[in-house]
Amino acid sequence: MKVCTITCHDVYNHGASLQAYALLKHLTKCNHQVEIIDYKPDYLSNHYNLFSIDNPKWEKNLLTKAVYLTLKVPMRIPERKRKEAFDQFRLKHLQVTPTAYISNKHLKENIPEADAYICGSDQIWNSLHQNGKDPAFYLDFVPEEKIKASYAASFATDTIADKYKPLVKEQVEKLDGVAVREKSGVGILNQLNINRAVNVVDPVFLLDQEEWNQIGARDFDEKYILIYDFDNSQLIRRIATDIAIEKGYKIYTVNKTKQKYADRYFIFDGPETFVSLVKNAQFVISNSFHAAVFSVVYEKDFVIVNRTENINTRMRDLLDDLQLNERLVDEHYDVEELLSNINYRSVKRLLNEKINFSKQYLEDVLSINK
Repeated sequence: MKVCTITCHDVYNHGASLQAYALLKHLTKCNHQVEIIDYKPDYLSNHYNLFSIDNPKWEKNLLTKAVYLTLKVPMRIPERKRKEAFDQFRLKHLQVTPTAYISNKHLKENIPEADAYICGSDQIWNSLHQNGKDPAFYLDFVPEEKIKASYAASFATDTIADKYKPLVKEQVEKLDGVAVREKSGVGILNQLNINRAVNVVDPVFLLDQEEWNQIGARDFDEKYILIYDFDNSQLIRRIATDIAIEKGYKIYTVNKTKQKYADRYFIFDGPETFVSLVKNAQFVISNSFHAAVFSVVYEKDFVIVNRTENINTRMRDLLDDLQLNERLVDEHYDVEELLSNINYRSVKRLLNEKINFSKQYLEDVLSINK
């Protein structure tokens, strides 16, 4: 069967790239012919633009624009190394449609050919961002006679604003199968009287350690704590420093900017290095959902800190599902408790049940006779 998926696959974020790869890889293993729709509307296309002006106050006239770009461009040039690493990952590992689409209208005018279409995973339905309000991410462009379903689509929050509820209800009701990544997402849809939504795992969990080792093949000699921090969190810094002193580990970071307390930085590396760093870490500290996911895949001891942005439902639901609630910590942490080993025997038993359910959902939805 020819399957097209649509997700935020090319936004220069480790988790986004890797979840897109994982769903593609799993469906390919199931003997489907799979392509990711190369959907890049304007709001997802401005990454690493040397000449973008991100602050409106500098757009007053040519002089202010020139001053802004004179200051910004020299700082942006080195960052393009990171863009190149992600671009290489996409070219090597992601099979995308030959056509790049820029809008839902564009998709309707030139629909990528497939028997079935899947939207997800990641935060495609997060209405705090433009993608959550974009009908394309609800498969609005797909003809009625084709199979269309979501897989592990995420709202990322506990609730959605009332003004977006009619859009979500109208679009999701048209899907043949509805699977979301968080149980809170099931609750959001239930409140909209959509009662057939199921909770499935992030696509990363559809592949095992051995399969991820093919991506994360890099090795490191030192023992280290891995930091993946979107907020430059002082709490993460304190925890990392305390554990480093206690255990004698180095501190590595895989962020877009340097954390000056770290011993080694991986600013310009792509998804392969991210997987390798988690695989080889002694301990992981992060406010990233996918840092938690890969820590579980590789059975690492880890802790998660809440983000400043209101998108913590993802981490909370994952940890709750796996009975790892104690791994979500705040400023009242105890180092000895943090260093207690996770019992992965029980975690993997719970996880395997969810993985099997998720794989069966995909098999069933792709077997629908329309």
